[in-house]
Amino acid sequence: MKAEGAGAAQRRVRRIVRPVATRLWDFDLEGFDRLPETGPAILAPNHVSFLDSAFVMLHVPRNISFVGKAEYMDSWKTRFLFPMMGMIPIDRSGGDKSQAALDTAESVLRRGELFGIFPEGTRSRDGVLHKGRTGAARLALKVGCPIFPVGVVGTREIQPPDAAAPRLFKECAIRIGRPLRTERYAGRGDDHLLLRSITDELMFEIRELTGQEYRNSYAGKTAETEPTEAARVASVADADGATAGREPSVV
Repeated sequence: MKAEGAGAAQRRVRRIVRPVATRLWDFDLEGFDRLPETGPAILAPNHVSFLDSAFVMLHVPRNISFVGKAEYMDSWKTRFLFPMMGMIPIDRSGGDKSQAALDTAESVLRRGELFGIFPEGTRSRDGVLHKGRTGAARLALKVGCPIFPVGVVGTREIQPPDAAAPRLFKECAIRIGRPLRTERYAGRGDDHLLLRSITDELMFEIRELTGQEYRNSYAGKTAETEPTEAARVASVADADGATAGREPSVV
């Protein structure tokens, strides 16, 4: 789906689905007035539920794109809806197909649009806020745009891990924090210490917005689990991994 068509489709989805969603759940929205009316920006939410990206997309005033597993394109339930909601498919086999997703994410920002990325790289199955990957900082430095920390609270109770369907009539809060400005660091995208500093500040701000316990370890990463190429794409080629930037799987 071309950018123009996807943008129009997302606006239609937002116009139709948002009134329905606000009847099914009670949303508390804070800080949305901080988002710029025009120009590129990265939104970086915590990730505790399948619903996080959908709920953020429904309430932001502008079109936004998120990365998501290419497997969603194999199901008739999500094949058309998810791209309409701004999803950029990630091919989990990696290689050139993964790089294409990265290029698409960058092009979204260079068109002056919003891009959403989960700095944890995957859903937190224990509800704890985990150490952030440096991909959001890397992309922001490359494009020269701000990063907005986003705190999502309540989606884990609405649709817990492995739940088949969401629970209705519960509360969800979406809080957008102050932007992290990266323009003054232009040209320093390969400075690992700078990337880690920006990312740690981002995770601190997200923790302040959500009240989550913070754990200084990557979500989904265990000694028994070999990280996959897919999450390296989801976190925009983070070089801060034990195996050449490879990370645990996404969503």
